[in-house]
Amino acid sequence: MQPAAEGQFKRTMKARHLVMLSLGGVIGTGLFFNTGYIISTTGALGTLLAYLIGAVVVYLVMLCLGELAVAMPETGAFHVYAARYLGPATGYTVA
Repeated sequence: MQPAAEGQFKRTMKARHLVMLSLGGVIGTGLFFNTGYIISTTGALGTLLAYLIGAVVVYLVMLCLGELAVAMPETGAFHVYAARYLGPATGYTVA
């Protein structure tokens, strides 16, 4: 890699950049835009209940993914497991 010339930016990414990109992709703007609509529709208690149910579902999915990762350590995500256990078409659809 060549050193950056004077007045030029370096083309590097650190761990903190990757973490922020990941959080931005995971959270997305939909979470912030839809929260106001959900509060106006269901009220504060309904919104808390909906997010609590969603958090439990996400937690259970991550526990399952952790179990799969321990049982079958491979590089990839959900689509690797879907392709192996459910079929290549399902793996392609999930990916």
